[in-house]
Amino acid sequence: MELHQWCRHIIVFLLNVWIPSCFAQTTPPARSSPTPTPQTADNPDSLKFRLSGFPRKHNEGRIEVFYKGEWGTICDDDFSLANAHVLCRQLGFVSATGWTHSAKYGKGAGKIWLDNVQCSGSERSVSVCKSRGWGNSDCTHDEDAGVICKDERLPGFVDSNVIEVQVDENRVEEVRLRPVFTTATKRMPVTEGVVEVKNKDGWAQICDIGWTPKNTHVVCGMMGFPHEKKVNKNFYKQESKIKAITKTSSKPKRGKSAAAKRLYAERQKNFFLVHSVACLGTEVHLAACPLEFNYGNATESCPGGMPAVVSCVPGPLYTQSPTMKKKLKMPPTTRLKGGAKYGEGRVEVLKGSEWGTVCDDRWNLVSASVVCREMGFGSAKEALTGASMGKGLGPIHMNEVQCTGNERSLWSCRYKNITAEDCKHTEDASVRCNVPYMGYEKTETWYWDSSNVTDMVMSGVKCTGDEMSISQCQHHRTVNCQKAAARFAAGVICSETASDLVLNAPLVQQTTYIEDRPLHMLYCAAEEDCLSKSAASANWPYGHRRLLRFSSQIHNIGRADFRPKAGRHSWVWHACHGHYHSMDIFTHYDLMSANGTKVAEGHKASFCLEDTDCDEGVSKRYKCANFGEQGITVGCWDLYRHDIDCQWIDITDVKPGNYILQVVINPNYEVSESDFTNNAMKCNCKYDGHRIWVHNCHIGDAFSEEAEKKFEKYPGQLNNQIS
Repeated sequence: MELHQWCRHIIVFLLNVWIPSCFAQTTPPARSSPTPTPQTADNPDSLKFRLSGFPRKHNEGRIEVFYKGEWGTICDDDFSLANAHVLCRQLGFVSATGWTHSAKYGKGAGKIWLDNVQCSGSERSVSVCKSRGWGNSDCTHDEDAGVICKDERLPGFVDSNVIEVQVDENRVEEVRLRPVFTTATKRMPVTEGVVEVKNKDGWAQICDIGWTPKNTHVVCGMMGFPHEKKVNKNFYKQESKIKAITKTSSKPKRGKSAAAKRLYAERQKNFFLVHSVACLGTEVHLAACPLEFNYGNATESCPGGMPAVVSCVPGPLYTQSPTMKKKLKMPPTTRLKGGAKYGEGRVEVLKGSEWGTVCDDRWNLVSASVVCREMGFGSAKEALTGASMGKGLGPIHMNEVQCTGNERSLWSCRYKNITAEDCKHTEDASVRCNVPYMGYEKTETWYWDSSNVTDMVMSGVKCTGDEMSISQCQHHRTVNCQKAAARFAAGVICSETASDLVLNAPLVQQTTYIEDRPLHMLYCAAEEDCLSKSAASANWPYGHRRLLRFSSQIHNIGRADFRPKAGRHSWVWHACHGHYHSMDIFTHYDLMSANGTKVAEGHKASFCLEDTDCDEGVSKRYKCANFGEQGITVGCWDLYRHDIDCQWIDITDVKPGNYILQVVINPNYEVSESDFTNNAMKCNCKYDGHRIWVHNCHIGDAFSEEAEKKFEKYPGQLNNQIS
């Protein structure tokens, strides 16, 4: 009996162990409840993704996720390039090249499915990345994230989940103004004409029934114009008036009757694509406005109407009228710096008498468009963040700017003042604006290797840098060039980016002092022409020279490294100092009287262009030791201490008085920079014959015009008390 019971216990025990193990081999394991981080979808493979928004290309857009039967967006909090890599791969692209925040491609609708997403970049799906969980978000659609994917597909990727674009054969991708008058077709830019939109079948027109000034405002912004004006419809007659004109005149004049005939003829064609448009006026693209498309036979789609026509007002840079140029002045409180083209750059605003930058927190297309229109351009194409156009200097005046789109100035928008912890210049906001098409690629300007040069068409060319075409630069009326050989032909190398050198003005003010240096210690300096002319007649090696010394810390805040113009093969070895000079003159040091006359000067060859130190996260690239490469990396600076040779102005012959100390970097423009207006630094100074006081040091473009004029008219210190 006991044996029987013992056997039963053994059998029960074996069954309890064996049965679960069998089920474990034939059925998948039960899923445990997901932990808060990471959050996994029920089935990652069931997720769908698409790119939406406007304006955009097929490989970029607002990222949207289809989860539990509903499309939703992803918040930009904690978003990173690693997140974008994962999402782009799920869309079928090989990788990401960038990402966007603050609803750059427009605000989505519905759920915000994910927030605080943190991927490492190697995940198979965004669903396994850390996040707050599905549907758990404290964001609004103003913070919808977008991705920019590399335009290269994953080999063999045929997943049906991929939706590259929202398929809509009536999407508005491109808009143009087609001039009607013959005279208008020959004049650039085109400011008035028929609004046409491009679709799959070509260019089509919009019915003007219900057309509003707000619609016109949006179209003009897309064309690169800040404002619009009322169209004179007397020039655009409808059918009944056209017939009257043609009956009374067998030879209609070129102008309104001819234009009216042309418009009437076009009305007979089935070219109307859009029946109605209802813009708010703050949109940056017509596709963002509610549109009603025509379907089927479009002959009766615009009864009693005509093609929509708009008339735009160009900004001061593009207007043809000298009178309008005077009226349409550039704004005194906003400017763009560091861009390679007109209509782009780092946003800087004037507060008091000092220029400063704008922090990129909450920076979006609406606020960027306010800046663009204020500057005389159209609406914004891009609202750039992360110091995309280079880092600024000085104060950061604005943070978390929020515009409605109707403001005439950025200062009219809501914003927060900056605290020390809020922002750094690595977060400076920038813009790219819509600018008018000028057709300059037609002023036949080409660049080639000059091997077949046979004729010279221009000589004596001198540009200020603000011209839109080389034909606008000063040049000889008659070509004056001795030979047409290839070696006399001018050439260029074009680039979207350039360096931008600026001097640390406060450091100059802090380190300035006078030294009486014995002549026997100045032989090398004399050899390099770092002393005034009177030094040549001095009683060498006896006596001394009075030197105004200071330190120079030169930063590269641009978007490309600063490299010497000359290659290493042409650098000059200076045995006295034991190094190579890569540039003949790198900086000018001048002491000037109040009327601008130089009373003393110095110059500094580039003893050694190298990275002395760099911003956090930036590595040094240039070092002079052992005939190394010379230059200044973006985000780094070259420091010339006050105690090295030639870091001075020889003021031995200067009389006591009030002067202006000026330092100019890259004075001969030997190396290209994105901005030369900040290459000069000025200080007020007083010299009493024994001591010197230096104050009010600033970069040449740091102050307002009014403040700079006061600086130039500085009467001098009446005493040594500097407030």
